[in-house]
Amino acid sequence: MPIRTVEWRSGAVVMLDQRLLPTREVYRVYRDYHEVIRAIREMVVRGAPAIGVTAAMGIALAAQQHRDGDLHKNFERICRSFAATRPTAVNLFWAIERMRQAYARHKNRPAEILREVLRQEAIAIHGEDILVNKRMGAHGAKLIRKNSTLLTHCNAGALATAGYGTALGVIRAAHESGKKVSVIATETRPFLQGARLTAWELKKDRIPVTLITDGMAGQMMQQGKVDCVIVGTDRTAANGDVANKIGTYTLAVLAHRHGIPFYVAAPSSSIDLKCKSGRDIPIEERSAREVTHVGEQQLAPSGIRVANPAFDVTPHQLVTAIITEFGVAEAPYRRSLAKLLGRRQETGDWRQKVGDAPN
Repeated sequence: MPIRTVEWRSGAVVMLDQRLLPTREVYRVYRDYHEVIRAIREMVVRGAPAIGVTAAMGIALAAQQHRDGDLHKNFERICRSFAATRPTAVNLFWAIERMRQAYARHKNRPAEILREVLRQEAIAIHGEDILVNKRMGAHGAKLIRKNSTLLTHCNAGALATAGYGTALGVIRAAHESGKKVSVIATETRPFLQGARLTAWELKKDRIPVTLITDGMAGQMMQQGKVDCVIVGTDRTAANGDVANKIGTYTLAVLAHRHGIPFYVAAPSSSIDLKCKSGRDIPIEERSAREVTHVGEQQLAPSGIRVANPAFDVTPHQLVTAIITEFGVAEAPYRRSLAKLLGRRQETGDWRQKVGDAPN
């Protein structure tokens, strides 16, 4: 069965609570958009594409909750509330803009039709994400050799998307094509997405996985146990600088030192051509408690100073290639990414357009 990260079901947003994995699989049902906002902030759902999909569904849910006049009065405030949840993931802002555009096209239609338009747009964004991931996986799988070991960081799998995954989507596609691949997954402190989520996904798919602590990656590369590194991205700048989970930059430096390819799986919705370089990417600072505690267990002394940036930026010079649903971009990225994203503007064949609202 495919992993159901987030869904629209019977007028509610349903999410797999990723905070409880891998020991418990609990689905939360949200009928109030304020609760969806809180779920994004508290990482019930996480991963840039999944955050965007969830926000779109949350906006559709808000439209259902508001009376006709109140919806027009409050729509922009609702969008801003979702935009304030996670600042680094550009997919969030991309999805919100999609919902704004759908609203603008149909705001003069009867309220029941406008609500249905917004619901359909959110569902379309969900469906597109899965299709994009599978196309990206097919492009990326061509870069993966047979009988190779791939190292990945954080979770860029089905749990981080509407389904299938970005970095893990490439790994899944390579596996499905018959290439014998195995994975080394870093635990990904402090939230342990690699240990809790990536290992769980790969085990369910019966793809061989070895879990390591973050500090072990250098030794694995030094001993020749890593053939390539593949990660996802929360925002990629126009010049190819990549913001991803904290620790990604360290892995890129190590890969460069050992001559190991470093690939980034980036759906076009995560590429921000308005952002000139990584210096312009906002980096989210999260709660100190995520570092000082694991669950309810305190690990560090009380009262100490703690830094907890959720992301770092890998310079484009350390990136071997960026995999998108339109193909693989290589340096110089400012030119290759712009060319690939131009295809998104020119052709919409992969999109499940909402089109006109129902009569």
